[in-house]
Amino acid sequence: MYRDALKNSEKILSVAPMMDWTDRHCRFLHRQLSQHALLYTEMVVADAVLHGDRERLLGYDQTERPVALQLGGSEPCKLAEAVRIASDFGYDEINLNVGCPSDRVQSGTFGACLMREPDLVARCVAAMKAVSDVPVTVKCRIGVDDQDPTIALPALTEAVIDAGVDALWVHARKAWLQGLSPKQNRDVPPLDYDRVYRLKQQYPHVFIGINGGIANLNQAAEHLEYVDGVMLGRAAYHNAQLLGEVDQRIYGVPAVAVDWDAVCSAMMRHAEIHLQSGGRLGQITRHMVGLFLGVRGARRFRQILSTDAVRDGAGPEVIAAAFAEIDFTDLATAA
Repeated sequence: MYRDALKNSEKILSVAPMMDWTDRHCRFLHRQLSQHALLYTEMVVADAVLHGDRERLLGYDQTERPVALQLGGSEPCKLAEAVRIASDFGYDEINLNVGCPSDRVQSGTFGACLMREPDLVARCVAAMKAVSDVPVTVKCRIGVDDQDPTIALPALTEAVIDAGVDALWVHARKAWLQGLSPKQNRDVPPLDYDRVYRLKQQYPHVFIGINGGIANLNQAAEHLEYVDGVMLGRAAYHNAQLLGEVDQRIYGVPAVAVDWDAVCSAMMRHAEIHLQSGGRLGQITRHMVGLFLGVRGARRFRQILSTDAVRDGAGPEVIAAAFAEIDFTDLATAA
């Protein structure tokens, strides 16, 4: 994937791994809107893969592909075993989290904490590469706490490149593990896009992707003048409608308007299968409320999904009722 992208001067747009958000239902929705965007799982801790319910943790619908699994951990042997287990599920990429600043991650001495230990990250990557048939990548920050990014980011980059990493995705801001909450870490530390651009200039033959504060596809296109990939996070989640333009604007596919009737039908079928397996409708519809921002009927759409979908016995017909409130002529005019 990444070597072909570099060889052919192609760009990649992905939806960032986001805890509590990018589960299988979110990814299924996003895939209805873009056939080419690279999707990521939430971070799954290696220990959970080794000892937990693997189908629940790793299972997904094949229509979600291309999809990458993000792992959390800091023990090379456990990460390697998690990769072996995940290989049976057919992921298109395995990503190592070196950027999450949550308390849970800090207590496990992985995530953003690993910015301080580039040699350990390199050993983790090498162990994962040794057992993986698909690309192994890293997602990191430019540094943590009082680290100097001019030292921390190059040190990590050089270490993982030497270990054979296939791509490096960089969230272009520090993580402050002391003094800021995980939510604040997404906004408060200043962005430094130029530092990631310079990293790409330094390593022209390595796939470098950028993440952090990218609000729309216009900004994504601007970043792609300097780096190989763009990762959208909250923008893609809270305004998923923008993914409908990704295939044409980023991947050069001839423009085709999203078939919203087909999206509605696909989500209803997905909901029916999920309900038959004992799930709840709200587990799916919570990811859909970000559709149709600024479109007539969107407020009622959100109300239905936020109230009716969480009631006992709620079924796929709730999704149909919500879609029925949207004035799709607004979308046609915008297109």
